[in-house]
Parts: sequence; structure tokens; C-alpha cells
Amino acid sequence: MDPVGKKLLDIAKKELGYAEKGDGYTKFGDWYGKNVDTDNDSYFKTAPWCDMFLAWAADKAGVTDSAGQFAATVEHAKWFKKQDAWGKKPEPGAVVFFDWSGSGDIDQIDHVGLVERVEGDTLHTIEANAEGYKLMRKERSVDQVVGYGFPGKVKTAKYTPKHAAPAPSVETLAPDTGATANLHKHDPAPESPLPSQELVLGGLLAFVLCGTVALAAGKAAAAMAPTSPPVRVRKRGKHHRPAHPVQLPAEVTPADLDAAETATTIMPALSLAAAHEAEDREFWGRIAHLKEDDELAFWDSLHAESTLSSRAEYASTPGFR
Repeated sequence: MDPVGKKLLDIAKKELGYAEKGDGYTKFGDWYGKNVDTDNDSYFKTAPWCDMFLAWAADKAGVTDSAGQFAATVEHAKWFKKQDAWGKKPEPGAVVFFDWSGSGDIDQIDHVGLVERVEGDTLHTIEANAEGYKLMRKERSVDQVVGYGFPGKVKTAKYTPKHAAPAPSVETLAPDTGATANLHKHDPAPESPLPSQELVLGGLLAFVLCGTVALAAGKAAAAMAPTSPPVRVRKRGKHHRPAHPVQLPAEVTPADLDAAETATTIMPALSLAAAHEAEDREFWGRIAHLKEDDELAFWDSLHAESTLSSRAEYASTPGFR
């Protein structure tokens, strides 16, 4: 008998006689929708429940990793096949999958149950949703069987991180002398609140060694680093002089240059009106891209008024006519 299947049978026997409600409701479908389906779809409350009962029973028996949790029989059968836990020979405790047409095609599976015992070509089963509404015992012909899933053959090894390793033993950290060998073979070592001297010294040695290696690696990296920036920037200042002195024209002497530096060039004076006009042009040139803004209407009117008043003032000011 399949050992995991036996646990499922023990649960199933306790539920014999359970029948769905008038609207198709079952406690197994309700449980499946709340605990297995990630969308909590209420559809499962009244859905066909032959396979959802097995999911419920597996949960109660604590063997979900071996038996699977499915509502669709085709997907359940393919899962057993993928786990190398699929076969054609029946045995008690096996999960049996039926196709009423007898095609033997895994994609045509209609129903699922548990094999309780085998008598020749007759299977004695416990099935949920049998006859469309009840959990009961049935007798089935092997001619309608597509295959069997064996929960006991599903490998359920616990996951272990790839980087995990067993903790080192005391023998690995400390040399196994004759005295320590005798301790391991005969008397247990007395417990001590302080670590052994070998462990402390070993830890210090490892710390110093790691620090030395890290320091050496840092020095090597520093030696490889460039000592100057990769881009050179030429600085020009008062100290910069060309390789060849500039040749002065024949009619210009150094004395002429000295005299020119001391001379003062007088710029022609601009009238006050011209200066204001230049400022206006600069201002309106800076905000020309904002002319379409409605808020500039105020500035346009202000400018017009200031221009008229300025012209009147300039016209009446002596010397600016």
C-alpha cells in the first residue's frame, strides 16, 4: 500500500456519506476557495469537488507536498507524471484517474478517487462527488482507468540554500591529539562557559590573516591608481609667455606702447534720451517671447505712458532738443 495514500484513505473513511447541499455547496469546495485558490473565487463552493476533496484530505493528513492540491483532475494527473510518481499498475492508497470513454488519454480524464483495494480487474475505491453528489465507496473496472498517481513516490526533499554548509566540527577547528581522541570515544568533555584556547587563538589568527590580506589588496589597488588626472588642463595667466616674442610693426616702438597705456580715450557722450531708449530696447527684447501673455497688457500701457511723458520732458528740457 502507498504509505501516503493510506493517510488519505484514513481521512476519507471518516467522511463517508457526506453529500453536497441542494445548490451544490460543499465544505471542501468552500475550503479550497479560501485556502488554495489565490483569488478566493466563490465558484469553488459549488464546483465539482472530487479532486478538491483530495486536496482537503491531504491538508488534514499533512501530506500536501506528496499528494498535491488541485481542483482540475487533468492537471493533477500531469503533476504526478512530472514527479515520476505515475503508473499503470493499481495498488491500495493510489490516486486513480478515470476516463469514462476508456480512451486512456490523460487529457480526457473525467474523475478521480482513491484505491482502497484491488480484486482482479475490479477496483474498490472511495470517491468524492460520486454519482454527482456524494462521498462513497464504488466498484470500478480498470478499463476506465487512465493511470494512477502514487503520493508515496513524490520526492519532497526540504529546500536547502545552495550556499548553506554544515557547521564545522570541533575536530576540524582543533587538531585531534591522543588526549582529545580519548575524550570523544569515552568521556564527554566537561561543559565550560568560556571557549577553548584553541578556538580563541584560531579566531584571532583568522582575523589577523584576513586583515593582512585586505591591507595587501588595498595597497595593490592604490599602486595601480593613476597619480595624475587623466585630462590635463593648461592654465594661462600672467606667468604664461609664448615661445617666441611678438614682433612689433616697424612703425611702432615699445615707447609708443607705454605711451598708449597711459593715455585716456574719451568716449563720445550719449544723450540721456538715447540712453533711456537703449535701456527700453534691451528690456523689451528680453521679454519679447512673452508678448502673447495677457498679463503684459499692463506693461504695454505703462510703457506707452512712460514713453509719452519722457518725450515731453526731454522736449522741455534745455539742451535735449
